[in-house]
Amino acid sequence: MKFLDLCKVYIRSGAGGGGCVSFRREKYIEYGGPDGGDGGGGGSVWAEAVDGLNTLIDFRYQQHFFARNGQPGMGKQRTGKDGEDIILLVPVGTEVLDEDQETVIADMTELGQRVELARGGNGGFGNLHFKSATNQAPRRANAGQDGVERTLWLRLKLIADVGLLGMPNAGKSTFLAATSNARPKIADYPFTTLHPNLGVVGVDNTEFVVADIPGLIQGAHEGRGIGDRFLGHVERCAVLLHLVDGTSETVAEDYQTIITELEAYGGELAQKPRITVLNKIDALDEEEQATALKDLEKASRGPVMQMSGVAQTGVTDVLRMLRGQIDDDRLRMLPVQEEAPWRP
Repeated sequence: MKFLDLCKVYIRSGAGGGGCVSFRREKYIEYGGPDGGDGGGGGSVWAEAVDGLNTLIDFRYQQHFFARNGQPGMGKQRTGKDGEDIILLVPVGTEVLDEDQETVIADMTELGQRVELARGGNGGFGNLHFKSATNQAPRRANAGQDGVERTLWLRLKLIADVGLLGMPNAGKSTFLAATSNARPKIADYPFTTLHPNLGVVGVDNTEFVVADIPGLIQGAHEGRGIGDRFLGHVERCAVLLHLVDGTSETVAEDYQTIITELEAYGGELAQKPRITVLNKIDALDEEEQATALKDLEKASRGPVMQMSGVAQTGVTDVLRMLRGQIDDDRLRMLPVQEEAPWRP
């Protein structure tokens, strides 16, 4: 399945049916009177967050969503049938934006959340509605209300607890593959990750979701590379895991490049809790490792952890550090397995 996180849709709610002008005419009934029914209401357009989706690819093949109109009223006091609603099924974490791509109409952050995007038009009154003591034979009825037509944008921001950041080939995909059942593409050339990947990571009887996005490069906020397109997917994360390639000759510069891009992106992304890790230490000797660690601590002005995703060195310590930065209400607690009774 292809990954799509931004798409445009055209929606239109149904128009209400018109009221009916009718009079009761039956044999042997002298005073029939008005009996025109009201028109039915038009269908509305809704958005609903559902489980099992993590992309907006379905909206690439269908962009127009038109609800049905309400049926007109009929004689014998019969009301027209209401138009059927249209429901747009979107992944959890989808933002509904106005045509300007800036105004947020709805933020679908909870499973089962429903938002009305365009309300259907009301049905018109039939002439029976206007009957009174002074107007016993009204010959007028209301037309139905028009529907609402809108152009909207859907933007997906994946729901994850931890966001992976780093330069291309910093070892983010390797870390995700080593700690979860996710199988992202891993290769020894830049930009092997072309779209975000999610993995469920477990440590100390708890589980949380980790999001891996394409690597950032210098000038990403100006459109260079592809990583800046996906920074929105880590906006909702509780903590960021910044991996720095220990085999790079410019460890401090690589760290500062990512921080600069976070600050240029804006919002609260640069202020989120962040854990810095020197990765790929299995490929360094003691002297190289000490030098890289010293340079990274000086650049980050804080503690730096060390890890190797390939050799599984320090991975558990990093996971426990991430676990401590995530609120308990976001974690999934795993049942503790009871040991089988010992038998001789």
